[in-house]
Amino acid sequence: MDEQAVTIAGLALGTFAIRLGGYLLGARMPATGPWERVLRALPGCLIAALLATILVQAGPAEWGAAAVSLAVALLSRNLPLTMVAGVAAVYLLRGLV
Repeated sequence: MDEQAVTIAGLALGTFAIRLGGYLLGARMPATGPWERVLRALPGCLIAALLATILVQAGPAEWGAAAVSLAVALLSRNLPLTMVAGVAAVYLLRGLV
């Protein structure tokens, strides 16, 4: 077996292990109680942390796009529309700034 085949096999095994681990851990997650509330809020908290990190290093175009995205999200409550508006806003604002 050459190096590429070993690398591909190792990556495939790692991917399978991650997926299986997620399935096994997901089956043990609490359905009620305080940990359930924490785990339900976790994805939003992670997105907010990533966005805050990006905005700290961002320029005016990204801040403007974030404001547009926030406005669209609050007005529409539609995630795909918010994402499209944010991407379009950063594209247009980067062309202007």
